[in-house]
Amino acid sequence: MAGDSTVLLSLNKVSRCYRAHSIDAVKDASIDIAEGEFVAIMGPSGCGKSTLLNLIGAIDTPDSGTINFAGQSLSELNDEQLTHVRGENIGFVFQAFNLLPTFSVLENILVPIELNQRHRLKEAEKSARELLARVGLEHRVNFFPSQLSGGEMQRVAIARALVHKPKLLVADEPTGNLDTQNGEKILDLIKEFNRERNLAVIMATHSREAAAFADRTLEMRDGILLTHD
Repeated sequence: MAGDSTVLLSLNKVSRCYRAHSIDAVKDASIDIAEGEFVAIMGPSGCGKSTLLNLIGAIDTPDSGTINFAGQSLSELNDEQLTHVRGENIGFVFQAFNLLPTFSVLENILVPIELNQRHRLKEAEKSARELLARVGLEHRVNFFPSQLSGGEMQRVAIARALVHKPKLLVADEPTGNLDTQNGEKILDLIKEFNRERNLAVIMATHSREAAAFADRTLEMRDGILLTHD
């Protein structure tokens, strides 16, 4: 991370333990992420990458340590306030796409807006259609997920993650269900939005080819985040 960059996200000795199984999923993780920085977290399945992303994305809360996002200590926020942080500032892309099967492409993209209720729907729909054109799917606006290919579903998921103009994109194995060609297209899109919007991206992956798109790559092993570059 460049020394003069503004820190967007800071983790200090963050740990998360699943006590029912006595598993330390994340152990004393510390990292600073700058605005507009693209960071890849690599490691094998079960090493704690997804748990770490859930903590970073304010989906889960740590057992110890602190997480600061955009000047706020997340540990000091209640559930409603955390929901607001996610709805305003964080977008999510998942390996399994997580599109709603009974919603059209446009309706899927507008889900974050409907949940947040802080954006005007008419303006949001305009933004959603612009994003669809940007990801090359304006002709699929009224299609349903079952009518799309895997690559198309992930492009819809990216549009959904960005429709509310977040500061941070959390991507958990975004190319894991895609072939090489479609995976590269998805990574190209993420990189473009990262640069154009000064969008911070944190991506978990087991692929060195995918990690090569990032500015910085970190390794995770057995719940321990290795922060050397």
